[in-house]
Amino acid sequence: MRSFVGRDIISLKDFERHEFERIFEVADKLAPIARNRKNVDLLKEKVMVTAFYQPSTRTRLAHETAMLRLGGKVTGFSDAKMTRAGDFYMESIKDTFKMLENYGDVIVMRHFQKGAPKEAAKWVSVPIINGGDGWGEHPTQILTDLYTIYKEKGHLDGLKWVAVGDMRMRTMHSLGHALTQFDCPITFISPKDMELPDEYREDFKRNGLNFTEGDDVRTVIADADVILVEPVVQPDYTKSRDERDGDVALTPPEFQITKELLETKAKSDAVLLHSLPRMDEIPPDVDQTRWARYWKEGHNGVVMRMALLALVLGAEE
Repeated sequence: MRSFVGRDIISLKDFERHEFERIFEVADKLAPIARNRKNVDLLKEKVMVTAFYQPSTRTRLAHETAMLRLGGKVTGFSDAKMTRAGDFYMESIKDTFKMLENYGDVIVMRHFQKGAPKEAAKWVSVPIINGGDGWGEHPTQILTDLYTIYKEKGHLDGLKWVAVGDMRMRTMHSLGHALTQFDCPITFISPKDMELPDEYREDFKRNGLNFTEGDDVRTVIADADVILVEPVVQPDYTKSRDERDGDVALTPPEFQITKELLETKAKSDAVLLHSLPRMDEIPPDVDQTRWARYWKEGHNGVVMRMALLALVLGAEE
């Protein structure tokens, strides 16, 4: 197995099955720390830099909490407008990140440009973790989702997935890459103008992903073991910030997961995931049902980032 020490976490396309399994093992080992709200000194001599060019709640804070739980320190920025990368100078990725590597031992980056973390990794000697790059990928979120299902079901192989939402989304691309390593058929459900980009569709085919596409979750939910949802009402991920202007459209019923739909059509032991934030694609009355796991998914986001940080910084091999 390739060592994780010093390794960039840019794309799940780079991962082999046994590497997913190793990450899950380390996550299991470290999970009691987060569950018991304890801090340890595993990374007490390390500093993590966060470089977030786009808004984030869960991804940034989960990484920061993970680092603090492991005894490390955190510095960085959550608004590029307050840096020379986002003001008059519009400092380049190269110049910014060659400076940032002087300030920490690992850098977590979110950017509105697809491929920006890969570009940053060219110029630095410390690991780069991709916290989401435009319409590209979001590897740490899908590692979190896979780990959540692994813990809920005890296995991944043989589970049927339904993914609902905008298939241009970075989470959907990382999900497809990840599931090429497991025996998990998946159906992607999206509006006609939000289908999988050809680049990813062809890549999934080349790498043996068993997938189909559709446009109405109500027709496929009965067979699903895992239902992963993202909004079809989306901001423009190619912008550093996309603030609402006027009324926002509502989610059509063919992409909504309602309590009634779950009670009448879903398997009783199906697992419902959503990385959040949400619009109206999952109404609040679903939160207390047996299907909802997105709060546990959020907790596992800290555990997963703890595992990744421990691995890339050499505290776990």
